Amino acid sequence: MDPVVTIFGLGIDPALIVFGFGIGLLVGMTGMGGASLMTPLLILVFGIKPVTAIGTDIFYAAVTKTVGGWKHMKLGTVHRGIAFWLAVGSVPSAIAGVWVIELLQQRYGDDLDAAVLGMLGGALLVVGIATLLRSLFLAGVIQERSALHLYRRHIIAAVVTGIVTGFVIGLTSAGSGTLIAIALIAIFRLTPQRVVGTDVFHAAVLLWAAGAAHWLGGNVDFLLAGTILVGSVPGVIVGTNLSVKAPQKLLRYALAVVLIVSGTTLITKEGSPGVVIPAIAVASVMIGVLFAAQAISRGRSKGRQKPAGAPA
Repeated sequence: MDPVVTIFGLGIDPALIVFGFGIGLLVGMTGMGGASLMTPLLILVFGIKPVTAIGTDIFYAAVTKTVGGWKHMKLGTVHRGIAFWLAVGSVPSAIAGVWVIELLQQRYGDDLDAAVLGMLGGALLVVGIATLLRSLFLAGVIQERSALHLYRRHIIAAVVTGIVTGFVIGLTSAGSGTLIAIALIAIFRLTPQRVVGTDVFHAAVLLWAAGAAHWLGGNVDFLLAGTILVGSVPGVIVGTNLSVKAPQKLLRYALAVVLIVSGTTLITKEGSPGVVIPAIAVASVMIGVLFAAQAISRGRSKGRQKPAGAPA
């Protein structure tokens, strides 16, 4: 039986609504897993072309995380100063990432699909491993804080993290939640509620910039995005309300495993150098930014400096 149903003359797959609700629920509760899960689902399950899957995913995720960010702002869980400086680096960098993929698409056409699969697979592997390491080694061992004055070292770390993460998100759509969340824990030592709220709010700003760029590039399927949103918007609302009660550790373990499996599947789907080499390149960049952000934060930790950013 054909799973697609016709509503107002449009063919809609109900499975997309179900997946959208589940992923929206996860985003609302943890701030992670939106694009990292939906993009491989669109490619592997629904057969969407990689570049279209990335553009559509970023656009729908922008709407979903805007709803979640608004809810978190009302709950008082957003650190606006950190979100601002992250966006200073990530927004122009994400647009640059979309521009690069547009140039590659014009030059290589359909041959670009293998490279995009590799980049997305590499990003998912790093995000999955980072999520797992976060759950195993960072949870409960770092003194957390809800309020934080931003010193110069914090601003530099936020901008650098935003630049590299934004570029990778523009290319692959993966990592807007997990990598930023790791920085908010390891560098800024925010409480879990602050991590989720700040992460979702910043991701909304970042994804609108990248989504607009993909829209202009013709990479967004609006019917596909609208179908996913039917499920994801109520999902993120419910998930946000549950964010203070959800078993975060168990969710992160499950998410880590799914991301690692998804990344491995995408990379091994063809197994050609055109997939593996971009995967290694993107993974190396993402690992590098995590170490660089930590080094900047620790290297400037001596001595007090005048606060240079807006407090929460």
